[in-house]
Amino acid sequence: MHGGTTPLPTSTCQYVRLTFPPSFFSSSPLGSRALHSVCDPTPISGFRHSPMAAGSSSSVPSDPLLRDELDIVIPTARNLDFLEAWRPFFQPYHLIIVQDGNSKNTISVPGGFDYELYDRNDIDRILGPRAARISFKDSACRCFGYLVSKKKYIFTVDDDCFVAKDPSGKQINALEQHIRNLLTPSTPFFFNTLYDPYRLGADFVRGYPFSLREGSPTAVSHGLWLNVPDYDAPTQLVKPNERNTRYVDAVLTVPKGAFFPMSGMNLAFNRELIGQAMYFGLTDDSQPNVRYDDMWAAWCVKVICDHMGFGVKTGLPYIWNSKARTPLVNLRKEHEGIYWQEDIVHFFQSVTLSKTSVTVQECYIELSQQVREKLGKVDAYFIKLADAMMTWIEAWNELNPSEN
Repeated sequence: MHGGTTPLPTSTCQYVRLTFPPSFFSSSPLGSRALHSVCDPTPISGFRHSPMAAGSSSSVPSDPLLRDELDIVIPTARNLDFLEAWRPFFQPYHLIIVQDGNSKNTISVPGGFDYELYDRNDIDRILGPRAARISFKDSACRCFGYLVSKKKYIFTVDDDCFVAKDPSGKQINALEQHIRNLLTPSTPFFFNTLYDPYRLGADFVRGYPFSLREGSPTAVSHGLWLNVPDYDAPTQLVKPNERNTRYVDAVLTVPKGAFFPMSGMNLAFNRELIGQAMYFGLTDDSQPNVRYDDMWAAWCVKVICDHMGFGVKTGLPYIWNSKARTPLVNLRKEHEGIYWQEDIVHFFQSVTLSKTSVTVQECYIELSQQVREKLGKVDAYFIKLADAMMTWIEAWNELNPSEN
C-alpha cells in the first residue's frame, strides 16, 4: 500500500464549497441530524494513513460536508490525470485507489490529494488466500476499497469519467448530489409522481399516504452519464456512434420489487447500511461474465434492500463518460452473461429471504446459499460465485470486526 499527500502544483484551483440551502435540511425528515453521523476514522491495523499536510491547501475549506465520513474509491490501471478536473470537488476527501493489472506499473497521482494506493501485491498480503476472490485486470477490483474503508459513505467513479455540465453550462458537482441523495430518505413503497419529494421545490402529491411520508433510509445513490452511454455490446454494435445528450433533472426511487442495471462508474452508497452486499462479482481472465460484476452487485443489493426496507435512488448526478469501449471486445467479455442474464434475473425476481435474516450479512449469506442451490444448476460458475460471496463476508468480518 502506498499512501501520501503529494505537494500541491504551482497553479492553484478554486474550490467549490459543498453547501446546501437551509431549506434543504428543514424540508427533510432527517433535519440537521443528517450532518452529525458518527464514524470510526481509525485506520486498519498495519495500514499507513496519510492525512493532508497542514497548510498545504489554503483554498480548501476546513469543513467540507462529510469530509471525515466519506471515501472516494477509484479503480485504475493508468495515471490519474483525470483528478485535475475533479480537484475542486474531490481534494478535501480521502481517496482509496485500487490498481488493477500489473503491479509493476507506477500510478501517478496529481499533487495535493490525500490517498492510499493498493496494488495486487497489497491485496494478496492483506487478504492472503482470500485475495483470489477480488477480481484482477478489471474495475471490479474497486470493491477491495470498500473492504478497507473505515468511512460511513463511499463514492466510486471510473478514471475515464469527467465533470459534466448541466444545460446552463454549470459544472455538476456529482459528489454533492450523491450526498443529497443519501442524506434524504427514499420512497420504495409508494411511487411519488413528482419523483423525489425531498428535493428542493418538490413534495408529496395529493393521494400519497401520510403514513409513508417519512420514507426509508437511502442505501444507494446511482448516477448517470452524458456522452458515451453504458450500453451492452449488441446495442453498441447497432448504435456505435450514439451519444447521450439528454439531461433529465430528476431523482427517482427504484420501487420495491423492481430491479435495475447498476453501473459502477458513478455510484455512491451508505457503507454502514449496505456495504457488506456490495461485492462486485467474480470476474477475471479465468472467469466469464466480466462486464456483469456491477450488475451482480445491483441484483444482490436490491433484493436485500427490499427485504430490509432500505431505498435505492437513481438519476442525478450526471458525469461525462469519455471512453467508448470496443463493441467486439465487450462482446467477448459479455456473451455468457448475456445468455445467463435471463436466468439470473428470473432467479432474483423470485428469490425470497427468510424472516430470520435480520441483518445485511445474514441476508447475503442466505442469498449465497440460494445462488449455489438454484443458479448452480445453470452453470458451475455460480457455485464458484456463491463461494466467493461467502469469502467476501469472511474478509469483511476480518477487516471490520466492529461492524459485525
